[in-house]
Amino acid sequence: MKNPVHSRGLKLTTFSAVALLALTSCGGDDSASAESGEDASYGDINIALSWVENAEFAGEFFAQENGYYEEAGFETVEFIPGPGPIENMVASGEATFGTSNAVATGEIIAEEDAPLKIVGAKYQRNPFTILSLADEGNIASPEDLEGKTIGVQAGGNEALFEALLEVNDIDPDSVEMVPVEYDPAPLLDGEVDGFFAYVINESITVELMGHEVTDLMLSENGLPFVAEAFITSEEMIEEEPELIKSFLEAELQGWQDAVSDPEEGARLAVEEYGAHLDLEMDKELRQAEVQVDLVVTDEVRENGLLTISEDLQAESVDSLERAGVDVTAEELFDLSLLSELLEEKPELAEIPDGV
Repeated sequence: MKNPVHSRGLKLTTFSAVALLALTSCGGDDSASAESGEDASYGDINIALSWVENAEFAGEFFAQENGYYEEAGFETVEFIPGPGPIENMVASGEATFGTSNAVATGEIIAEEDAPLKIVGAKYQRNPFTILSLADEGNIASPEDLEGKTIGVQAGGNEALFEALLEVNDIDPDSVEMVPVEYDPAPLLDGEVDGFFAYVINESITVELMGHEVTDLMLSENGLPFVAEAFITSEEMIEEEPELIKSFLEAELQGWQDAVSDPEEGARLAVEEYGAHLDLEMDKELRQAEVQVDLVVTDEVRENGLLTISEDLQAESVDSLERAGVDVTAEELFDLSLLSELLEEKPELAEIPDGV
């Protein structure tokens, strides 16, 4: 189950002036940035993951397992498992890249002027949902929230839930919001009618326990924004653009594999990269399958994996505003290097057959 950390919600972790002064690149020596193509050598990098090493990171596992990182010029790529202060780690140079959602990243940019940008996004549809039991609360529409008790985690998700009510014209007084942790036990015990959750985590867990579930997805009910987005520092974008493009190339290849072979992605999580976590294959396989619909959308089919259309950028910023985060698309996103890469290598934009 998830913990109440910044990368999973809206909880702000202060970005200190000391961290700004310590801002450094994790991408190897300066000579690497002058190289390009097959001869590029970028040394060692690391990626701060938003969660533990489960199927959520199948694309990264494929990129490592199939040598895409190595082919792109990286000697080693270290995965730093979450949860943790992803944005601060990247802004301070402790991590080269991080995976986060637009709301968490936008918040620290808006509140702390952190020098960060989203350079691509795996999840075009965010996985936040109001989970309910089909034979109990059965919250299938925003209107079904009225008169219900909803469990929402403290530390940030309250703002998203309140934004969900606002955008759907639901009177907050008609819904009782109660604090919960990230274990869905209160839902199963009947203490709440609905539970703020991840469709690729708690929803699957409850479903595999034998319950029919109903999901009210935020992305489909007025709050679309990208998640599992790759963030890096503005300094990296300015000083190491070829490194970022090489990283994105490896990620594109890894996620092409992940969406075409969820079963192998789940196996890599259970038997290899997350073997120390005692993951369950049924849950990881279901997660790997469900997340394909978050990764591959009509716009992605048209533009390529990791791309974020101008419309989705605008929708993400609008969702952030409703959650109380004041940031512009220009402050949050920089898709220029991904666009350059796909112009240079259009085959990377191809979606595998059958997906």
